[in-house]
Amino acid sequence: MRVAVSGSTGLVGSEVVATLSTAGHEVVRLVRRDPAPGERAVRWNPAKGEVDTAGLEGFDAVLHLAGENVGSGRWTAARKAAIRDSRVNGTRLLCDALAGLARPPKTFVFASAIGYYGDRGEELLTEESPPGTGYLAEVCREWEAASEPAARKGIRVVALRIGMVLSPRGGALARMLPPFRAGLGGVIGNGRQYVSWIALDDLVGIVLHALQPGELRGPVNAVAPCPVTNRELTEGLGKALSRPTLLPVPAFALRLAVGEMADALLLASARVVPRRLEETGYRFRFPELPAALRHLLGKGETP
Repeated sequence: MRVAVSGSTGLVGSEVVATLSTAGHEVVRLVRRDPAPGERAVRWNPAKGEVDTAGLEGFDAVLHLAGENVGSGRWTAARKAAIRDSRVNGTRLLCDALAGLARPPKTFVFASAIGYYGDRGEELLTEESPPGTGYLAEVCREWEAASEPAARKGIRVVALRIGMVLSPRGGALARMLPPFRAGLGGVIGNGRQYVSWIALDDLVGIVLHALQPGELRGPVNAVAPCPVTNRELTEGLGKALSRPTLLPVPAFALRLAVGEMADALLLASARVVPRRLEETGYRFRFPELPAALRHLLGKGETP
């Protein structure tokens, strides 16, 4: 395939690009600068509403992973606006451009998030579940709606609602490892909130599964089939590292430290399952957390 990729230097994007290239596919990056002579790249600038439309002609698929990091800092009004704009405006810019092409791609895959479901306690959530409430749920609804121009054009659109991505190279797990290795890990809040996670290896596999021609379309929960509570995640990581996990982090302390983000990202509960992936035959390498952690931390065999 010939695939255009935004967000190609991020944690997920860099791994996907390497995997696609190794498999013999041609990857062209979407970049925010003028491409160097001979570079396989297309210029775009979502903040300015600019994209080289002619450069998007003739791709088999477009993979859109770019967007501001939700968990990188306290949610000020400006920060929340930047998160929303980067996701909604960037997706709309690309989809408007793709819809106007003479030779549009057959497939458009983009990153959404399980924040779509909001804080739902123990409720089992599938792609058919209604959206939740709150800032993240609102952003995700607008984010996914921004892909409608591509769908109306007849492009097969897949919105990957991604859970907590586990990798020692970045994201939540990378931030958890230093205190846990020091024996300072513990449950967050009451520890009963559900965490819907996905090993980076499986997320890359899911992206490739979505890019391949097939019937998969619409929202797809990109999570492992066995969500865990925060207590189970905490105890599992402690066991994998052979460290105690006896120091809980009270909810009020989190709210003091990071404000609104604490309730939306750390204390909210989303028990999400990947029904559409299972229906379309995706086989998880790491369906359960203990084996995933052993693999990611170099303490187990790769399946």
